[in-house]
Amino acid sequence: MKIGFCGTMSVGKTTLVKALKELPEFKDYTFRTERSKYLMEMGIPLNTDSTLKGQLVFAAERASELMQENIITDRTVVDVMAFADLSTSMDSAHKHYLNATLYYLIKEYDYLFYISPDGVEIEDNGVRETDAEYRMAIDSKIKSITQMFRGNTITISGTTEERIKQVKQAIFS
Repeated sequence: MKIGFCGTMSVGKTTLVKALKELPEFKDYTFRTERSKYLMEMGIPLNTDSTLKGQLVFAAERASELMQENIITDRTVVDVMAFADLSTSMDSAHKHYLNATLYYLIKEYDYLFYISPDGVEIEDNGVRETDAEYRMAIDSKIKSITQMFRGNTITISGTTEERIKQVKQAIFS
């Protein structure tokens, strides 16, 4: 089973995936969490400065996750598509062709969960963008992509414990 969590930055995707890793129900899963700091240290531009090459690295990571069985990841191709689309460094042709390609991978998630930013403050981890307008633009783009290409995305919200309950209910009921 392939389970992906999408959402704008600082909504608790990584926190949720790390919490699921501790549960016996998910003992047979592989877990992948963000590597933004590592990638930034390699010189890969993130957020609004993201380039075609940078987004290709992120896309390759997401594609490699989809080649595995029983994976839970805190990033999806939907996230890559949203960040690429809002990049100020990529030209429109690159955005279009990258996203047109990634579109074909969206359906490979058995469960795609969207995490709402409502009620969640932006946390500055030294890597992610903390601009509230940019955060909401990414959120809007992610919602648009999931509605356009993946109508069965499951929206979850609340505390980590509430989100865990919502995930387990969607998967195990």
